Amino acid sequence: MCLCRITKNYYRMRLDECPVRAAIDKIGGKWKPLILYALLSGTKRFSELQKLIPEATQKMLTQQLRELERDRIITRKVYPTVPPRVEYFFASGGKSLQPAFKALCEWASSNSE
Repeated sequence: MCLCRITKNYYRMRLDECPVRAAIDKIGGKWKPLILYALLSGTKRFSELQKLIPEATQKMLTQQLRELERDRIITRKVYPTVPPRVEYFFASGGKSLQPAFKALCEWASSNSE
């Protein structure tokens, strides 16, 4: 349930209870949206994500991936091989974000100049 109420011509809400704020806290940031966008097309290895997001340092990419994993948006699977192989994909909790990201991509495409 959205806690935002429409009053006359403006929104009045308690920002500390806004569901959009809670979502942005989990998926916002400089690299998380790009990581999630990359995962829309399927499972990716860490090295693939590095190539897709070259501006992100290894440290920042690792940190953002760990936060997304902690929030159960993505899953990290480690294969016991030498060298270790690690793959990332949407967790069941993160799959519900896929339509929202696809809609955001469509919006961005139709509103780019």
